Amino acid sequence: MNMGVKSLAREVNRAKTAVLKGEPEPRWPGFVALMGGACLHFVLPSRLSVGPDWLLPLVMALLLIPIMASHRSGSYAMARALTFVATGALTLALVASLALLIQGLPTHKDTPEALLRSAGVLWITNILVFALWYWKLDAGGPVGRDNCEGPIPSAFLFPQMTRQTDIRWSPQFLDYLFVAFNTSTAFSPTDTAVLGGWAKILSMLQALISLSVLVVLAARAINVL
Repeated sequence: MNMGVKSLAREVNRAKTAVLKGEPEPRWPGFVALMGGACLHFVLPSRLSVGPDWLLPLVMALLLIPIMASHRSGSYAMARALTFVATGALTLALVASLALLIQGLPTHKDTPEALLRSAGVLWITNILVFALWYWKLDAGGPVGRDNCEGPIPSAFLFPQMTRQTDIRWSPQFLDYLFVAFNTSTAFSPTDTAVLGGWAKILSMLQALISLSVLVVLAARAINVL
């Protein structure tokens, strides 16, 4: 009788844990963002690309293969490290392209159409890059959030975290993409408070890059007038 009660108690506890944890966080949105950010460099003028135009998409594709393989095999530490490498490469390409764009502004190296297209591509890439950083760094990344037993120790205070429910809510890539979009658009996270020090630094850096792109467009527009 006691064995039956203990077995029933274990099943109840296991069911409660499953409800609290929810489904594992999907990884494919982050992989799509990595490849999308790399492919956006095809739209940039050749002078704004570091190396051949095809280099960054090729590097990203080569990195995504072991990333996905590591994730499927359960080697989450390897997948996390390789994702950091891929995101770092995308970040360096973004900063380099922005620097080259600003450098060519006084000498009018780009036509108004090319400048507008380049600024739009860099603005979108900026959103994807920082959404990836927020997604991978916050609360230990997807693996850390999936394995967290209690409340998510997030560096962001999402509105869903303030609701009193029995099911634990965990942010996913779309939530970090929304934060990154608002930071690039309004230069603030709007409905989501930034709590962590590293998150505040990244938010300021993202807003600075977005502002630099807008300043380049404004300077060019004033020069044309």
